[in-house]
This record gives sequence, structure tokens and C-alpha cells, in this order.
Amino acid sequence: MSAPIALGELRTLLADFGNRTHVILAVSGGADSTALMLLAARWREQNPQTCLTVASIDHALRPESAGECRIVAMRATELGLPCIIKRWEGDKPAARLQEAARNARYALLAEAATEIGADAIATAHTLDDQAETVLMRLMHGSAVDGLAAMRPVMPLAGLSLIRPLLGTTRARLVATLQAAGMAWLEDPSNRNARFERVRLRALLAQLAPLGLDPERLGLLARRAARSSDALEAIAAERFEVLVRREQDCLRLDGRGLAACPADIRLRILERAVLEMRGRNPGSVYGLRLERLEALAAALDQALRQALDPGDGQGGPWQRSLGGTLLRLDKSGNLQVTPEPERRRGITKTKM
Repeated sequence: MSAPIALGELRTLLADFGNRTHVILAVSGGADSTALMLLAARWREQNPQTCLTVASIDHALRPESAGECRIVAMRATELGLPCIIKRWEGDKPAARLQEAARNARYALLAEAATEIGADAIATAHTLDDQAETVLMRLMHGSAVDGLAAMRPVMPLAGLSLIRPLLGTTRARLVATLQAAGMAWLEDPSNRNARFERVRLRALLAQLAPLGLDPERLGLLARRAARSSDALEAIAAERFEVLVRREQDCLRLDGRGLAACPADIRLRILERAVLEMRGRNPGSVYGLRLERLEALAAALDQALRQALDPGDGQGGPWQRSLGGTLLRLDKSGNLQVTPEPERRRGITKTKM
């Protein structure tokens, strides 16, 4: 039997709230997010300097969703918290529906934050969610960055996305609600086996008796995050050594790039593309690993031809990726520029 979360744990559990002026609590009405709302309201009693606002997103995928948002608003009011309701308007895709809904949800949460001047969004992702994400990334062949799964804090649209419950099991949150006599809503999509995460949840229940439980998978995620951060720090340092910033252009030392380990080269290439597009490494705008790997493989061969006189001189080399054009100049340096508008969206050879 899991123990409810005690008041004495909130100082540590919600420590990052104290560094913010105004936090939006993303609440769907399910057990996890309802528990987040309850715990945050209790925390605020001792920390009135931080404003808290509940935001509930109506995805308009089920007839009951609008009423569920109103229930969330009522419970927020009972806890002394204001509530904003946002609705996902427009047509809904037939494929990758959960991904589209997640993207819409974060966009609407960021919109709400901008409207009220909040500087952070808190979600109720749990240790169980983290374990499911790690399993999903394993199945998709992710590298160390993917196995790091969800981070406790990450940037989102100029805000901070906070996941304070990432080390807490769903069972403890349910126990907390039961101890408080507080009800929650059940979303039937959480039992729909057509969704990959629901299938992985069932698989995780079978793996747990073998030792592959949420705690062990959460440990894997933390260790992968540690390795990922170390590789990113090395790549950031090497990037600054190799790059020369010019007007509307980044120029990378080809010989120095070729000397870097493969994983560092991938990260340097991603940094160059994201910087040219005005985006930050580590943001939600990261590039697909498969496309980076394909680009790096082609570039490695071109660099060998350009830098090794005995290997023969190859012809002009260029590729496009992420809205940028990458070219090797005659001296074997890599030039990264914005991709011409006429090429975007119509180039068949785009990586």
C-alpha cells in the first residue's frame, strides 16, 4: 500500500516553484494532475509569494471534455486557485492523434502563460510516465538523449516547463487524493490499446516482477541524462572553437570537425542548423537523429575527399536540413546558410 505525500515533503517536491513568480498548473482532471493541483494548493499556503493558476485544456475529442474542464475549474476554485480553460479548435488529424494533441496542449498552455504573465508551466508527469517513455524510446532505437526521456525542467516557448512529480509514483498520488477524500476523472483513452503508450503501460506491468520496474527505468533515464549533458557540454565547447560567425552564415572548420568523435560531430551539426534557424540546442525543436546521422555520413565522405589529397577531390557537396543549406567550400570548410525560400517544402533530396 503506497503512502500519501506528507506536507513535510512538499518543500523538496515543489522546490522549483519557489524560483518562479507565477506558475501555471496543467490539470486535465485525472488523478495525477488533480493531485498536483491539491499539492500545489497546500504548498502555496506556506509560500504565498508565488502565484499559481490552473489551466485545463479542452481537446474537443470527446463530448464530455468541455464538462470535465468545468469540473476542474470548480475544484480549483474550491482549493482557492483561479482557472483558465482553453479549447483546441479546428480539425483533428486521423494519424498520430496523441502527438498532435500533445503539441496543441503545450501551445495552448504557453498561450495562457503569455496572457497572464506566468513564467513556468508545471505538468503532472510521474515516475510511471517516465518509465513508459523510456520503454518507448528503447523500442524506437533512441540514443542516449532519447533514453534521458523527460527532464525535470526544460525550456518551452520562452518559459520553463517543470515536472515536479517525475520521481513520484502514480500510486502515491492516488493515495494522496484518497486520503484527502478528493475525486478525479477517468479518461477512457487511457485504456485504449490503439495508443502505443497504453500498450507499453500493460507491458511495464509484466516487466516489473522481473526487476524492470519504474524505479529502475527512472534510474536509467537519470544516468542517460547525465551522459547526455556531458556530451552536450563537450559539443558546445568544440562548436565555439570550430565556428566562425559571418553575416547570414556559419562557417565550420572542416578539418577540426572531421577530427571530432562521431557523436560530437552530430551535436555540432545540430547546433549549427538550430543556430542558423534562430533556435536553441536542447529545445523542442531538436532535429531527428536519423536525418542527422544520414547528413553526417554523407559529410564524412565528402570531408575525406576534400581534406585528403590522396583520396581524390570530390565534386561540389551540399545538403539541406532543417531549413538550412550546408555546403563544403574549396578549402574543406562547412558553410551553413538559410535555405532559399523557393526550396523549402519542395526539395526531394532534403535530408
